[in-house]
Amino acid sequence: MASPTNVRDLPTPAVVIDVHALGANLATMAAARPGARLRPHVKAHKCTALARLQRAAGHTTFTCATPREAVAMAAAGLGDDLLLANEVLDPQRLAALAALDAPPDGVTIAVDSDATIAAAASAGIRRCLIDVDVGLPRCGCDPAAAGRLADVARSAGLDVRGVMGYEGHLMALEDRTKQAELVTEAMALLSAAHRDVGGDIVSAGGTGTFDLHDATGVTEVQAGSYALMDTAYARLGLPFAQAASVVGTVVAVRSGHAVADVGLKALGMDHGNPSIDGATVWFCSDEHLTFAAELGVPSVGERVRVLPAHIDPTMSMHEVAWLVDGDEVVDRWAIDMRGWG
Repeated sequence: MASPTNVRDLPTPAVVIDVHALGANLATMAAARPGARLRPHVKAHKCTALARLQRAAGHTTFTCATPREAVAMAAAGLGDDLLLANEVLDPQRLAALAALDAPPDGVTIAVDSDATIAAAASAGIRRCLIDVDVGLPRCGCDPAAAGRLADVARSAGLDVRGVMGYEGHLMALEDRTKQAELVTEAMALLSAAHRDVGGDIVSAGGTGTFDLHDATGVTEVQAGSYALMDTAYARLGLPFAQAASVVGTVVAVRSGHAVADVGLKALGMDHGNPSIDGATVWFCSDEHLTFAAELGVPSVGERVRVLPAHIDPTMSMHEVAWLVDGDEVVDRWAIDMRGWG
């Protein structure tokens, strides 16, 4: 079967990535945070082909969210310096990570408790960052406990490279002045922990705060969504364009609304409804999106481009991304780091 050459020929729902917008996003971030000042987070795209472009833009260190991502990055020759920025207790997955730890490859894992340190050391992990709670009620130790945990990790034979803390609760604040103030407060907690822990790395941030760390003491920012973007981040006025969308086919037209085949199983919905330019999205169901066009009535069979509100889980729901230049399909990328393994 011939590979599709035009968006109208794609099987839908289909993730498409605009090559020009993607290239501009990568260049903009590389100029703002060159080289090791950015540790791109591959969870946002789960695609080693895109990670290769990030490396070509000058970034040689990467952040992973799952052991599967780390193993796949290493297998793709992108494993020089990987950070798994989530705690892991599973012995088999930790052993798979430890197996990557042969020069020139290396993996560093986040730890935030005696239990996560013991699990990492038992599996043969050699490097860690102390994960510090800077206000997001998720993982991370109390800042006051970071020094003690660093001592425990070193006693267990781990090289403690520094600290990390994710101010995820501040990523989507639309008041940029208030956001900057709160990021400074959060990073003061991380800096205090770093003084107790030591090491060369202070890792934090994301796409929503990438430009707020010049004076916070952070050495690297873990941004990922900037490459493809979504409508939640677009509200912040960041200098990145919407590069990814999900193409759907209009499968039904009724009085006052139309239905496309892009539903809950094709979109990350935790940040709200997706968008369609020139239309109002009413709701999504399992396989369908119901919308009202603002001008004209679409025809059954017409293609629509749906803009996801949250790109990370959207990418994880698809096996393939299609690279497009306008409506021309120019390449096909496997989303090869999806799933848990």
